[in-house]
Amino acid sequence: MATVRSDTNSSQVSFVVNQIGDTAGVVWHTLHDQGPMSLAKLVRTVSAPRDLVHQAVGWLAREEKVRIDEVRRSRVVSLIED
Repeated sequence: MATVRSDTNSSQVSFVVNQIGDTAGVVWHTLHDQGPMSLAKLVRTVSAPRDLVHQAVGWLAREEKVRIDEVRRSRVVSLIED
């Protein structure tokens, strides 16, 4: 059986996607201005919910805008230079 999506659900999804995209922009600018940093420090610096920052980093990684390196027991996020 197919599920019909209501306009309310569609607008909620659109809002969340826009929120992730906006946060991705903040993450990109933060890394551009301050350089590579641990994921934990990035969450503190961006001042957004942890899950939202993680989703934004994933968005940027999928677009090949950032790289994520394992350094000791943390992950360091940095911009990929064009």
